[in-house]
Amino acid sequence: MKSLKDILKRWNTLRNQILVVFLTVMVIVLAIVGAMTFSRVSMLLKNNAEEQIQQVAIESNGRFESLYEQINMVTKQVATNGDVQQVLLDQMNGKSPTFNQRQSLMETINTLQANADGIYSIELYTQDLEKVIPLGDESLTGRIHPQTLEKAKELKGSLLWIGEDDRDPNFFLAIRRVSLMDQAYINGGYLLVRVNETNFQLSNESQDIVNEYTILVDHNNKPIVTNYNRDIREVLSHKTGTLEIDGNDYMLIKQKSQLTGWTLVILTPVSTLTQGISVLRTGIIVSGLIGIVIFLVSSFFLSTLITNPIVKLTKTMRKASEGVLTSNPDIASTNEINELNNTYNQLVEETNHLIKMVYEKELTRSRTELKALQAQINPHFLFNTLDALYWSLEDKEEEELAEHVLAMSELFRYTITHISKSEWVSISEELEHIERYMQIMKMRFGERLTWSKAVSVQWEDVKIPKLLIQPLVENAILHGAGNTSHPCHVSVNVMKSIQEGMITIKVTDNGPGMKPEKIKSIYLSLQEGGVTSIKGKGIAISNVQKRLHLYYQNEHLEGIKIESEKDKGTSISFDIPLNGGKE
Repeated sequence: MKSLKDILKRWNTLRNQILVVFLTVMVIVLAIVGAMTFSRVSMLLKNNAEEQIQQVAIESNGRFESLYEQINMVTKQVATNGDVQQVLLDQMNGKSPTFNQRQSLMETINTLQANADGIYSIELYTQDLEKVIPLGDESLTGRIHPQTLEKAKELKGSLLWIGEDDRDPNFFLAIRRVSLMDQAYINGGYLLVRVNETNFQLSNESQDIVNEYTILVDHNNKPIVTNYNRDIREVLSHKTGTLEIDGNDYMLIKQKSQLTGWTLVILTPVSTLTQGISVLRTGIIVSGLIGIVIFLVSSFFLSTLITNPIVKLTKTMRKASEGVLTSNPDIASTNEINELNNTYNQLVEETNHLIKMVYEKELTRSRTELKALQAQINPHFLFNTLDALYWSLEDKEEEELAEHVLAMSELFRYTITHISKSEWVSISEELEHIERYMQIMKMRFGERLTWSKAVSVQWEDVKIPKLLIQPLVENAILHGAGNTSHPCHVSVNVMKSIQEGMITIKVTDNGPGMKPEKIKSIYLSLQEGGVTSIKGKGIAISNVQKRLHLYYQNEHLEGIKIESEKDKGTSISFDIPLNGGKE
């Protein structure tokens, strides 16, 4: 019969621990939160939310109706005023009002206007649409659309709401036809009312409700004032209830005024409504606190029992980034984690052995390949230098020839000092070597060959592999000046790269250049790792390409870039990091 210890060991698995703990927590939290929250939410939202918003809409609409009624009352008083009636009647009979009459009439209208807080100004026009007051020669046709005037005539003295003033969006306009009472109520003129926009401040702006929208439209569904910056047609066509906007639910309430014909729409976030319910808030807080305590205890228990061994194993694995894989000490935990730890330790032991073997082989291969590439440079460079010396033997004096031989010895000393010193030199040292090499090359090409260099002082001390630039200069001379009878100029430029932390080294000649097909074949040869040159026998470009990848193998360089055009010269460039590569 199995002992209790054996049974516990069998069931001591990570899966069983997670299932038992989290299932228990889920049942407890759901029971508490569900019982305290859902029993209160539906009842409170149903009984309070819609009623509260509806009351706000009624109060706001009542304020707008009061404003409209004030405008209607004052304009009616002005329209029936005896002085106004007499002035319009005289105007209709061909008698224009005097300046004093206009001034007196303006004082009368201002007195009546003072009884209404919502009116900013009242303008009086004749039936011929000419302005009477305030003083001015402006015509009503320049202010109001002809269709609006026709509608004002049809209303026969009733107030017509126009909407926003096209000249000033800070004001709204309304118009009323003035009927002459002594002339069978015929059309005598028009009253144009300007109402300040501040009179239509929505009531919800005084409340601290975030993301609440209010829309007030006239009888033509034209917005009077709104803080809703989307298309209002969808809102106006939606029935009262819940509307989803940008993934959030809004309570929609509509209130239409029978007096004005205006419609007030209020959109209140459902989430905002729940914040004001103290009972719901208390239930959520209590449930949340209970849940936090339960999950805190459970999480602490699980993290101590399960995650600590995993964290220790993870820290051990991260040491692999430092170059050495170390074994993780044996730990006392679940069966799965113990098995994982043992498997990892076996993997570390085998991997360390393989890394040691592979690393030594790769190091040997890289060193051998670098030596082989350098061995290619030296004989090739020696051959071209001696060839230049040969072409100058017949033309040079002994003293001048001795100077060239001395310069050549400096060149050879530069190429072989890597045996005992570092293979890295500064850019300034490499350019000095190129200058000596150009001195030798001028023995062969004479005045046909010139060269220049451009490098900022801040980059002269940047370290690069020895003989990284010189092969490209040599290639430019042999296939530039060597293939043309015209003067040839070779330039070496060291400039800032478009890539951060990089500089660009470019060698340019004005030689015969290359066709696109030849450039394509060179790139193809570089990708295949073969030897390439303009004539097919050189090693300059491929040698520099290989050395870039070997010395800067961790920098992910793009390598050699070739720009050339037939009869216009060639430019060969490459990027290197400012912080150097790996020796």
